[in-house]
Amino acid sequence: MTQDGTARGARLGWLGFALGAAALVLGIVVFWAGPFAPQPSAGVGLGELAAEIAKSAARSVAGRPQPAPEAPVRDLDDFLAIGVGLLAGLAIVAGVAALARREPKAAALSGVALGGLAVGFQLFTWTVMLVVGALVIATLVYALRDAFGDIFGGLFDG
Repeated sequence: MTQDGTARGARLGWLGFALGAAALVLGIVVFWAGPFAPQPSAGVGLGELAAEIAKSAARSVAGRPQPAPEAPVRDLDDFLAIGVGLLAGLAIVAGVAALARREPKAAALSGVALGGLAVGFQLFTWTVMLVVGALVIATLVYALRDAFGDIFGGLFDG
């Protein structure tokens, strides 16, 4: 209700709610059902990573320059993650705009909350995956310490 007693719609608030709900559901679907793009097996990926580490270390020891970085190729999973972030951001903006227009707070805050939850869910899952990935890479490098012993110069010697 506004001050003059007329009812006012919560269009932006409900739009924020719908966008936030869509972002959160899409984020959960991407996390649980993904990846949707074809992925190499874990063994192939770790083998290529180990070979790239060895080549990079050998170039560094030999004093040769490293190759120029290449732009990553985007796939369906990247676009879905971008879509979740876009929907969540729009939900937050719509919720804040609804608050600024003095629309009912329940709808406006729900848009902000759901958008924030979608962003938080993505950040949490990526953080966990990065920590686990770092542990796997560190374990791989440690497991290959005998092969890389001369390159790392006694880094793994007790």
